[in-house]
Amino acid sequence: MSGDFFLLAEQLAREARVVWVGGFAVFLRIGAAVALFPAFGEQIVPLRVRLMAALCFTLVVAPAVMPQVAAVARVPADLPHLFATEVVSGLALGMVFRLMVMALQVAGTMAAQSTSLAQFFGGAGVDPQPAISQLLVMAGLALAAMAGLHIRLAEALVESYALLPPGMFAPAAALAEWGVGEVASAFALAFRLAMPFVIAALIYNVALGAINRAMPQLMVAFVGAPALTWGGLALLFAVVPVALVLWWQAFERLLVAPFGVPG
Repeated sequence: MSGDFFLLAEQLAREARVVWVGGFAVFLRIGAAVALFPAFGEQIVPLRVRLMAALCFTLVVAPAVMPQVAAVARVPADLPHLFATEVVSGLALGMVFRLMVMALQVAGTMAAQSTSLAQFFGGAGVDPQPAISQLLVMAGLALAAMAGLHIRLAEALVESYALLPPGMFAPAAALAEWGVGEVASAFALAFRLAMPFVIAALIYNVALGAINRAMPQLMVAFVGAPALTWGGLALLFAVVPVALVLWWQAFERLLVAPFGVPG
């Protein structure tokens, strides 16, 4: 009877070890991803809050993916390889979502440069950037959070185990193609969001040059600079709501298929 008890205790200890090791492997992927996720991975978010967010995501995701992770966690010799693959997979997933925030930053920088507002409150945040970039990023993150960003990110983390299995590194060629495609998409999105400011600034500067040629005695710099600033602020008021909708639509498509075909 005592032999059966010790055998059962040993089996339970093995299963508990697999669960703890598997949970730690899931935490490694999620922790690496949360460090780059929009809203959760921002530098203004305290480190303890980010750690708690990673633990909460782990508690949600681990039960759904534990069978896949446990199959690898049962082999002690494979644990270093498992931990390494989980960190790389988490960083890859987090980086592709971080690109959406960077798209807002690039769009804001382009808009600020076009409207001579690049130095206006340029160092107000953790990362020195124009005020328009700060406005777009904060508004975009608030919109994403209100739209259930945490739920969509948890779904993406669960889906990542189907295309990036635990214990396996993604093929370098496929990962590079996927990353390049997502970077190109992010910059294309940033250019589309900043396009009204670029076009308006081009038309304005061409008109200002024509006025200067027609009336050389007019000090166009004194007249044009304030008008450009006020025009940029008015255009910002009109364009930002539409730009945020377009950005969220692109972000939502990425959340639905984060591992879609690049480009």
